Amino acid sequence: MLLRRKRIGIALGGGGARGLAHIGVLMAFERNAIPIDFLAGTSIGALVGGVFASGISCREMGDLVDDFLKSPTFQDSALTSIKEMQESKSLSLTQKIQAFFKNRIILAHAMFRPGVLHAEDFQAMIDFFIPDITFDDLKIPFVAVATDLMSGYAVSLSQGSLRKAVMASCAVPGAVSPVEDEGRFLSDGGIVTLVPTATVRKMGAEFVVGVTVGSDIETGEQMKTAMDVYVRATNIMGFHLEQGDLKGADVVIRPDVGSLHWTDFLMARDLIREGERAAHERMAAVQKALPFYQRRGLRTIPPDTDEDR
Repeated sequence: MLLRRKRIGIALGGGGARGLAHIGVLMAFERNAIPIDFLAGTSIGALVGGVFASGISCREMGDLVDDFLKSPTFQDSALTSIKEMQESKSLSLTQKIQAFFKNRIILAHAMFRPGVLHAEDFQAMIDFFIPDITFDDLKIPFVAVATDLMSGYAVSLSQGSLRKAVMASCAVPGAVSPVEDEGRFLSDGGIVTLVPTATVRKMGAEFVVGVTVGSDIETGEQMKTAMDVYVRATNIMGFHLEQGDLKGADVVIRPDVGSLHWTDFLMARDLIREGERAAHERMAAVQKALPFYQRRGLRTIPPDTDEDR
């Protein structure tokens, strides 16, 4: 019989815009009054985890996302150009011409600097969400996972500036320049750790919840170019790396994000709802971390309807 509550840790995985589903997952924990003792995140998981650990509620996070998508910081960023290139097959002739030249500009940037996106623009996005605080100011113990490109190993960031740590964890290779830190060149944690279950376990979690927002591994798309083959191979490698990470979780939550592209930020509200739905489905399994006397008669609270939001 379980008499003491297990310390619960959540590992939030990487996946670009798909990671906005993490907000819905955390919202389900809030609604069901399930305590979170430790948080660790990779890439977008570090961004969402850092915001939540700072004390900002999930509803406030959802409002921040809405505001960000309407802001010049997002509208004028290269993220929208990358999205246009991905959708070029469905664009009009005029839009295809515009995407063509944007594509050439972005490729030229890639030839002469370590990131396609301007560091200032990406930093502005981080600053929009992450308060200017240190890890000592957080309400929940939190670790942002990055990759040291010099050593080739994962780095757990848990001291100093929260913004800098999240920036490093989110620095997608080729898209964002690595973050220099004490002789290290830090990049996206997803290079080696897509869902940081081992990290949150080392923090002291006795019951680990892994949240994966990886896209579907199967595809019906044809691979006509070398870049298509390269991207496909990278996706396959990432999928199998992630499976190893998830073996370290007691419960796995998988929001159904399909094959959504990592730049599909405009799907934010749908992703948040899907994250909450997926977490609700697994909430009974999560409640096993609670003492028996607390679980007895306990029911899970379903997500809000659209009218309640």
